Amino acid sequence: MGLFNATNTDPATVARDYAPVLIDGERVLIAFKTMRDLIFLTNYRLCTVNVQGLTGRKVEIESIPYKSITRWSIERAGAFDMDADLTVWVSGADQPLEVKVSASANIVGVQQVLAHHILGGGR
Repeated sequence: MGLFNATNTDPATVARDYAPVLIDGERVLIAFKTMRDLIFLTNYRLCTVNVQGLTGRKVEIESIPYKSITRWSIERAGAFDMDADLTVWVSGADQPLEVKVSASANIVGVQQVLAHHILGGGR
């Protein structure tokens, strides 16, 4: 799945909207939204929300535990490339998850969340 032109969105709003899929003690730390799709990181996992169809009633939510992430990269926006990039490789997946976010989005915040929860083992 690839998300394109994602921008920061309020983690509290995402936590409220997706409360049924969150477990006790799970907090949404950072989130990005496109026109229809969403990616958010919690203290336990990375989730992607793929809204499908014309009406948007069909929604796929993919949950990736941090222990399944084998590596990741971030690329900040540059002078000619106006988007920042996040690429996440997941064990067992053929292709990495790719997210293009606006230059103003907090891509460094994503790096910090991933590093803390994957390398630091924190919750």
